[in-house]
Amino acid sequence: MPPKTPTARRGEELEREYVIPLRPSQHQPSRRRRAGHALETVRRFIGRHMKGKAEDVWIDPRLNERIWERGIQHIPRQVRVKAIRFEDGLIEVDLLDAE
Repeated sequence: MPPKTPTARRGEELEREYVIPLRPSQHQPSRRRRAGHALETVRRFIGRHMKGKAEDVWIDPRLNERIWERGIQHIPRQVRVKAIRFEDGLIEVDLLDAE
């Protein structure tokens, strides 16, 4: 298990990698709302784990395309992302290149 990343002090960037499970997003909403619900799940997950607000999360278009790749009903079970929190509180979420 890799060592934990130290928390960033004020004025520093914080960068982390996460595997976000989207499986609950697949079963809770109706079939025609799954992709949108998955994007909201990503925002809430990153906001919670990066100590930020869900409104301050910016999702990269590549991640959006990955979620919508197979349509609105068939979302992936999980996505690997890299999240960066900047000094001003903005959190950028990008798809990892390993996928």
